[in-house]
Amino acid sequence: MSQHFGKLGRAAASSLLFFLLVDVGVSGGSASKENAAVSHITAQPPFPARPELWHLSVTQKPAKEKAKEGERVVLNCHFNSPQWPSLSKLTVKWYKEDEKGRMDLLENNVTVLPNNSRVFMSGDLSQGDASLVILNVTISDHGIYFCTVTLPDGKVVTGDGTKLRIRRALGLFGIEESIGTIIGVVAAGIGGLVVLIIILTPQLRKCILCMKQGSRQA
Repeated sequence: MSQHFGKLGRAAASSLLFFLLVDVGVSGGSASKENAAVSHITAQPPFPARPELWHLSVTQKPAKEKAKEGERVVLNCHFNSPQWPSLSKLTVKWYKEDEKGRMDLLENNVTVLPNNSRVFMSGDLSQGDASLVILNVTISDHGIYFCTVTLPDGKVVTGDGTKLRIRRALGLFGIEESIGTIIGVVAAGIGGLVVLIIILTPQLRKCILCMKQGSRQA
């Protein structure tokens, strides 16, 4: 009888030891999975916790720029994001607006215009400098230029724009003026001439009458 109880005791002890080993194994596996998850998270790039907190400012100065035909023009654009240290990975674009509509120019220093090497970015994107360079400018380059930066969440931030005016050489005494200024000067000159004629017409009539009367009396 005692031998029977001894066997039952040994069997119970073996079962208890088995369950303890299984429980320790499961707990250890869970801990390993948690450690692996933590390691995976820390290996990811430092993204902000909440995308809605991403902030980026784009500055274009000055608001207006002038140049002569054939000159080299630099349009400044600087951007900054305290939550996004790797600025070179952001998408930067330039486009122009004029009376013909919108025209895309560059995307990350790659021109989208066919056979055009006059337009390129000269700044260092890693430093937040996306300045645009236009070589040998022509009258067709006039318009408002916009610099845009796209955040990782798809949000697009656009600068206030820079209005570019191109001056043309008339070839008369070295005068160089923009087309708008030329039209204004010509219109003002014609208007002044008309006013002068209107003012002087009565005086001219009086002088003519006086001359006629003098010739009759003589």
